[in-house]
Amino acid sequence: MATEATINGQGSWLQFSVMLPQHLDQVLAIELKSFPIPWSQRAFMFEVMENDFAFYLVALQGEKVVGYGGMWIVLDEAHITNVAVHPELRGRGVGRALMMELLSRAVVLGAPGITLEVRVSNQVARNLYKSLGFVEKGMRRKYYSDNNEDAIIMWLYLRGKN
Repeated sequence: MATEATINGQGSWLQFSVMLPQHLDQVLAIELKSFPIPWSQRAFMFEVMENDFAFYLVALQGEKVVGYGGMWIVLDEAHITNVAVHPELRGRGVGRALMMELLSRAVVLGAPGITLEVRVSNQVARNLYKSLGFVEKGMRRKYYSDNNEDAIIMWLYLRGKN
C-alpha cells in the first residue's frame, strides 16, 4: 500500500511504500551518510524479509529513495528503530512526513503507544519528535557504542495513557 504527501507545501510529492529488497542499495547509501555505525545490507534484508515484528517504509520521489523509517510492533507497543533522510533533503519536511506515516501505520497495526531512542546531542530530531507529541520519559546511559553517548527514551501514546 502506497500513500502520498506534500512536503513543506512546495508541491514536492513523496510517495510512501513498504521497503522492498530493490530499495536497499539506495537505503544503504542514505544510511552510510547518516549514522556513525550504519546498519549493513544483511541487517536491512533481515528486517524486510524475515523479521515478523518489523515494518519498514521508504519515502520516494519518483523512483528515488529520499528517506526511510522502520519500527517493530511487539505485543501492543511500537518501537521506532531508525529514521533517516537523504542529506540533500533534510530540513524540508521529509522526516516529519516519514514519522507521521509511521505513526499512522502504528495505529492501523494496533499499537496504542510508540517509543524511540534518540541521541542526547541530536537536538533537531528531539525537536521534531516533541513537535509530534513525543515526551521524554527516560535515559539509556552510554547507549551508543561509537562514543558512549546517552540516549533519551521518548514515548507517544496514540490512545489511552499519558
